[in-house]
Amino acid sequence: MSRSLPPHPNLEHLKKQAKDLLDDLKQSNLDLKLADAQHALAREYGFASWPKLKAYVESLSHTTHDTSEKKSPFAGKWTANLAKSKRHPANPFQSATMEFEVVDDVVTIHDVVVDASGREERGKNVIQVDGNEYSSENGSGYVLIARWRGPNIIETLAKKDGQIVGWGTYEVSNDGKTLTISGDQQMVVLDRNEPLS
Repeated sequence: MSRSLPPHPNLEHLKKQAKDLLDDLKQSNLDLKLADAQHALAREYGFASWPKLKAYVESLSHTTHDTSEKKSPFAGKWTANLAKSKRHPANPFQSATMEFEVVDDVVTIHDVVVDASGREERGKNVIQVDGNEYSSENGSGYVLIARWRGPNIIETLAKKDGQIVGWGTYEVSNDGKTLTISGDQQMVVLDRNEPLS
């Protein structure tokens, strides 16, 4: 399995991933050490070793901290542009706003949707964008896998009972003004509510 680093990787988060991986690996080999898990994790991210991954992440943090912390292109508030969107036939909503918060590999989305009947629904979704499978918290049996495909694209895959049941992408335009969410039978285009900082 290969993973993609988030746009602004965090070394502490990577250390936690290595510890979690060690717990998983020890189920089949009790002799493994943290260094083995770190090496395996580095290889999954495309690096020859943990020291090379660590050096890469540290080099990024020096450049971002020197010029103030760079915000994810997803972060902020967005409003659906219905004229540019192709809504899912089963969900012809009247309006939608979304707010994205991004911390390392964790993307939190708060949304307010007014459905076809005019009823307002509020929701919150948390997506772990690290290439691993995460079971739905509502016990529905769905599993979500999300990966970074560069700083402006998140790719998702949904499974149920081991079968793919859905896919989607979240893509911020190069100028940072629009967010396009594409999936099965729909494409929702959202405009940024506030200027980029």
